[in-house]
Amino acid sequence: MTLAEINRQAFSTLVESLGYVNAVRFFKQFDMGTGDYTRDRQQWLEDVTLDSLWVEIQQCQQDAS
Repeated sequence: MTLAEINRQAFSTLVESLGYVNAVRFFKQFDMGTGDYTRDRQQWLEDVTLDSLWVEIQQCQQDAS
């Protein structure tokens, strides 16, 4: 089965289950977005180290218990 055939079948299944309008609404919630995720991620994670990540994980575990 080709990717195009899978997409057609998936859309047909959604339309059958949700109706045309809600199937379209479902697809409208997804988009490619904007920006350069790789560059932006490097900026977001600039100050993150393994040690700081480990401390954060431990804090989350303490908060959960």
